Amino acid sequence: MLPHDRFAGPWVDGPLRPRPELEAFPSGHPLPPSLRSWLAYDSGMLERHGWFDAGGGLAPRTLGEIATEEYGEGWGSCFEPFSALFGECFLLPGGSDSRRVLSVGPGGERDGLGEYPVFALDVDDLPYAVLMHPGFDVYLAETAGVLPSGDRPGYDSLKHDPRYARRMAAHARGRLGGEYDLLCLP
Repeated sequence: MLPHDRFAGPWVDGPLRPRPELEAFPSGHPLPPSLRSWLAYDSGMLERHGWFDAGGGLAPRTLGEIATEEYGEGWGSCFEPFSALFGECFLLPGGSDSRRVLSVGPGGERDGLGEYPVFALDVDDLPYAVLMHPGFDVYLAETAGVLPSGDRPGYDSLKHDPRYARRMAAHARGRLGGEYDLLCLP
C-alpha cells in the first residue's frame, strides 16, 4: 500500500526492523500513540533520517542542530536561539527547500490525542518555523497521500481544517504563545 514517497523514499527498505520496546523519548516523555504504532511495525525510515544513535537509542537534536545540518551554518544559526522552545527534535522526510521536524517540547506538551506537533522549517524567503501538522499521525496520513494536501494555501493551513483546528490551536498556544509561526531573524 505504501511503496514509496518522493521524500521518504521507500517506506520499508529491506527486512522489517520493528522497535516495539521504545516507549519514551530520552527526556522521559512518552512516545505518541502514532509513533509507537509505527515503530512496532518498522523503524527503517526513521533510522534513515537520523533518529537513532549508534546504540539504537533515540537521538534527539535541537532545532538549531537540525537546521545547521540541513541548511548550513548561516541559516542554521538563525534557528539556534529558539531551540529551547522546541525541546527534543527529530527530522522527518518531506519538503524540497523546507524540512519537517517532530518537536517534543521541553515540557512534553501533547494534544488531546497524545501527539506532539510537527513543524516545517523554511528558508526560502526568510527563515521561519511554522506549525504544519498537529501530530505524527496527521503527518503520516498526508505523506502517505491518505490526507491529500491538494492546494492548501500555506504550511499552517490545517489550522483552518475543522478536523485539526483544535489540536493545531493547542500546540500554537503551548509552543508559540498562540502564534502558528516563528520568524528566525539573524
